[in-house]
Amino acid sequence: MITGKNIVLTGCDNGIGLEVLKLLKGRNKILCVDKNIGRLEPLADEKTIIFQKDVSSKEAVDEIFEVALEKLGSIDIFYANAGYPYYEEMNYCDWDRVSRMFETNVFSPIYSYQKYVEYLAGRKGIFAITVSAIGTMAMPGFTIYSASKFAMHGFQEGIRLEKPDNVQLTCLYPVATDTGFFPAANELPFKKPFPVQKPDHVARKMVEGIEKGKKNVSPCKLFDLSKVLMKFLPPVKTVYLALEKRKFAEFKETVKKHKEGALK
Repeated sequence: MITGKNIVLTGCDNGIGLEVLKLLKGRNKILCVDKNIGRLEPLADEKTIIFQKDVSSKEAVDEIFEVALEKLGSIDIFYANAGYPYYEEMNYCDWDRVSRMFETNVFSPIYSYQKYVEYLAGRKGIFAITVSAIGTMAMPGFTIYSASKFAMHGFQEGIRLEKPDNVQLTCLYPVATDTGFFPAANELPFKKPFPVQKPDHVARKMVEGIEKGKKNVSPCKLFDLSKVLMKFLPPVKTVYLALEKRKFAEFKETVKKHKEGALK
């Protein structure tokens, strides 16, 4: 188990990040970064430092590094986990809405990687990112979120071809995880994509992956099997996406009824 490290962990007030924190807490010194800190505050102690910050700007990331070096002294592991989804029909024109997601899900982790490599200056360090299984196969209702995660998937593939040898890069590819992810995606109820995993399982696999120096961590064996089946048996993918599109069609009906009710 990871022990005696100085760690920066973003997006840890909920879900996978919170479960990762629970696994690492006590044995490591951790700067816990999130724009919401309600669940983090009770966990604060001399080794668990809470820093309330929205990571979605250059200035915020610069400040995270400043606070990390002040409070931790050094950074052995930087885990860029912060991110959020939309679940919606892509039927609008809104530059700012798209930009906000990319600032958090894409620009922030990429800039954090750049800052971390610069900080290391040849010393060994670990950079971790939560990408997502949806970054390898888009899903109906998650178009913008899928696009942001496809961007991160492409980033990790490209940067591996040129990153310095002193940097370990470990990327997490979870399927749908039963966290605050879904309420954040839309205030209206919708059926979750199949399959769904528990955040403690995903967190445990990621921590093990970081410790073992894995490049990629896929916590769902069923997803790994499905990728093989979909590659060699394309109808499997067709059927799966048809089922997910049916869920999305039901959600659109929910949205329609909600709007009609609001107009009455």
